[in-house]
Amino acid sequence: MYCPYCKHTDSRVVDSRTTDDGAAIRRRRQCTDCGRRFTTVETTSISVIKRSGVTEPFDRAKIASGVRKACQGRPVGEDDLAKLAQEVEERIRAKGLAEINAHEVGLTILEPLSKLDAVAYLRFASVYQAFENLEDFEGAIALLRKDAVGDALPEAEAPAPKPRKAKTETASTKKPKEAPLQDTLL
Repeated sequence: MYCPYCKHTDSRVVDSRTTDDGAAIRRRRQCTDCGRRFTTVETTSISVIKRSGVTEPFDRAKIASGVRKACQGRPVGEDDLAKLAQEVEERIRAKGLAEINAHEVGLTILEPLSKLDAVAYLRFASVYQAFENLEDFEGAIALLRKDAVGDALPEAEAPAPKPRKAKTETASTKKPKEAPLQDTLL
């Protein structure tokens, strides 16, 4: 580690702490030559293996960018996207892998996105999982409904349904009355 002030190659660690999100370690260092202190931040790098076989560094901003397209026109803010991207990164880091397949990254996005916005989830999943027909959409919707039932309020806490207003008939919607059946003797 070079000292940023005098470019000396030797320094000693004075203090080490993890960052708030636990993804990095902050180290206070002191140069053994000039005595000045500086901070370094150490993170583990994760590489993403694309479908083409090309490897690139994991980028949280790419997660937010990809999900942003699915959220267009939806009530999802930039803070929500940032939180989702952070959650996805934390889940990926928790796996403890140095390299991860791009397909796995996409699968990791799906669950938190389904909790954030169901329509955005369907949009993302339809492109990501290459939905080809209505059955694919119906299957995804069925999964969302199943998850929604699990997250629903218990019956005692569920709000009571609103009473419906009785329909009033107007001349245009009134059905003609049928003639009463008469007993006929044969």
